Amino acid sequence: MGGIAAIAKTAGHTVTGCDANVYPPMSTQLESLGIALTQGYDASQLDTVARGADVFVIGNAISRGNPLLEAILDGNLPYTSGPQWLAENVLRDKWVLAVAGTHGKTTATALLAWILDHAGMNPGFLIGGVAIDFGVSARITDSSFFVIEADEYDTAFCDKRSKFVHYRPRTLILNNLEYDHADIFPDLAAIETQFHHLVRTVPHRGRLIVNGAEESLGRVLARGCWSEVERFGIAAASGTGPDWTVAVDGTVKLGGAPQGQLAPFSLIGRHNQLNALAAIAAARHAGVTVAASLASLASFRGIKRRLELKGTVNDVAVYDDFAHHPSAIAATVDALRRAVGTARVFAVLEPRSNTMKLGTMKAMLPASLAAADRVFCYTANLGWDAAAALAPLGARAEFHDDLGSLIEAIAHASRPGDHILIMSNGGFGGIHGKLLARLGASS
Repeated sequence: MGGIAAIAKTAGHTVTGCDANVYPPMSTQLESLGIALTQGYDASQLDTVARGADVFVIGNAISRGNPLLEAILDGNLPYTSGPQWLAENVLRDKWVLAVAGTHGKTTATALLAWILDHAGMNPGFLIGGVAIDFGVSARITDSSFFVIEADEYDTAFCDKRSKFVHYRPRTLILNNLEYDHADIFPDLAAIETQFHHLVRTVPHRGRLIVNGAEESLGRVLARGCWSEVERFGIAAASGTGPDWTVAVDGTVKLGGAPQGQLAPFSLIGRHNQLNALAAIAAARHAGVTVAASLASLASFRGIKRRLELKGTVNDVAVYDDFAHHPSAIAATVDALRRAVGTARVFAVLEPRSNTMKLGTMKAMLPASLAAADRVFCYTANLGWDAAAALAPLGARAEFHDDLGSLIEAIAHASRPGDHILIMSNGGFGGIHGKLLARLGASS
């Protein structure tokens, strides 16, 4: 929603908005754009900051019973959802390149936007995070290309289809597909149905870039596919594999033929190599050569809150990452482990997402955190027994329901050379800065 607000502002609209507990980097982006932000959802906003609004764009976090939403409905005021506003006002005449999947959407979207930008195509984009190279999460341009992170979460209180069915992409990356969003989807099959609805919107001359290792995506395409398909992944030991492959050393191949090296590349982890491979394949559909894509990725600097180094104090490094699904947690911990070798890795987890709060995937957590030397779990407002769920980790795991005590425990346990990986899909009470300050105070 913050990105949509930024696009609307750039397009010449007067934009105001309201939210609760906004945190960086989105809060600072909105402030820098001069977008007025009101805390809370009091109905009185209709007579103050939102007086005379032409349309209210309602985010999917807003439910019936919200006082401002109820006032909008009672007043018969014009409203729409974020995805529908974007589709009608921005995407209608664009070549849309969309990135869908349970994991890696933000990274792959930013990589694809960067490739097209480096190629001189000046794309518009909407990314679910702030790419360091762009400094913003969204922009609108006069280019015919628009790159968008295509989320499967529902659209709005009045539209329970997945957001991405509004975007009508010509180029579509299907990065992966696992069970998530347990608050709205009963099972994986329900999510697969939404993905197939998305596939149905891609034109005959469009192209799907599909992770060939995902059985769930295979089931999605088996239900019907009317577009070109290229698959990407990791080559088998026999040398066979999908259309696009990337080796551990960064060698990119298409149809088994070497295309060049994904090196240097600032993002660590095999999952990020695959994100880059998908972006390269999608950019090729839009006319960018593989060589040009590889050249652009050598200068890509990453995304805020994706293994972002927040600071180093007394040789203790503190990282911020958005990981909250067990598979994403495992990939992130593994990537850092491979990068730092035998140095100690502390995993600090806030199970904050709706799915995690429900405890749907708690049994998967021990395995996802297995590569960490120590695990610190923040249990405030958690409705299930984290200690019981993480019992397989033994003495490596500890639990705190107070942020201050959590920070003290991490600081007390740390020593020079350690790497502290903080994972949450929220602001986590500003723990990163507070921990760095505490580490500095102990010097």
